[in-house]
Amino acid sequence: MLPDRTIATPKAPRRSRGFRSGGNRLVEAVGALADRAILTEHRETPWASITFAGTRHAMVWFFAGAEAVASGELFVAALPEHEFRIPGCLVADATIVEVASRQLPEPSMTVTAEILLLDEA
Repeated sequence: MLPDRTIATPKAPRRSRGFRSGGNRLVEAVGALADRAILTEHRETPWASITFAGTRHAMVWFFAGAEAVASGELFVAALPEHEFRIPGCLVADATIVEVASRQLPEPSMTVTAEILLLDEA
């Protein structure tokens, strides 16, 4: 009689459900502050000092239409002092780098922001 051979079927790798990085959460939080804006560009680069590690984010937000431009002006004023609540992270610096506006064919504004996001220990 042959020995009983059971072949183990490998399990599928476990996938994290709903994982959002600190960078993803930052984009969501800034997007909530940039009401009526469209995110047209986002660059994330690693950042570190002797005591801290994190990421630097450059975001370009586009506001189209008179109401959106008014919202964009509020965004420009609010971002540098806004207190973000991102679990596991700390916004160390939020700066408006550039604002470009046009009046024709309709009012629009493009806002470039840079944000330093630190990992909490």
